[in-house]
Amino acid sequence: MVVDDEPLIRAGLRQVLDAADDIKTAAAVPVEEAVAAIGETQPQVVLLDCCTTDAPLVSAGLGRLTVVPAVCVLSRSADPRYAALALASGAAGYVLKSTDPGRLPPLVRFLADGWTMMSAEVSHAVVTGFLDHAGREPDAALISRLTRREHDVLVLLAGGLSNADIARRLHLGHGTVKDHVSTILAKLEVTGRIQAERAGLLPRDSAR
Repeated sequence: MVVDDEPLIRAGLRQVLDAADDIKTAAAVPVEEAVAAIGETQPQVVLLDCCTTDAPLVSAGLGRLTVVPAVCVLSRSADPRYAALALASGAAGYVLKSTDPGRLPPLVRFLADGWTMMSAEVSHAVVTGFLDHAGREPDAALISRLTRREHDVLVLLAGGLSNADIARRLHLGHGTVKDHVSTILAKLEVTGRIQAERAGLLPRDSAR
């Protein structure tokens, strides 16, 4: 499904994707219609425009669905902070709107297979940021800020589980897990899941 407030972009993306033999666009809708349309058609992948104030509402609405699709954020910004925020909120990808249209079908296939995908410019910035912090050990003192449930979520993050997997493992709503992840990032004073995952590898008695 394509979700964008600009009709020309919706039509263009749909045309590119439907040209692939193995991809069918279930719908192309504006952001305000996204949650209802996703619940009705249950697509595997959603390409979501983030250049709107309604995008967070869509993310919250997705958390209430029984079957949550892989969401790839479409953005004009290559700022890694925005990419980190999108991924921390449960997105499976962050792709620039300047991406070559020919790359979209392979991108959708990878997303449907469970991969996390980012535009080259964004992934380079994210990897560079990770390397800059790779030698820093997480501050164990900050883990004491976490509640028991938040620490449980953190440990599962460190195990490489997705938000959906964590929700199933802890019998929580998808939206609840995303809220926990956002709170964990804030309490640990980190900007991305990778740094939080490193903290999750510390001994359990570091948390109350």
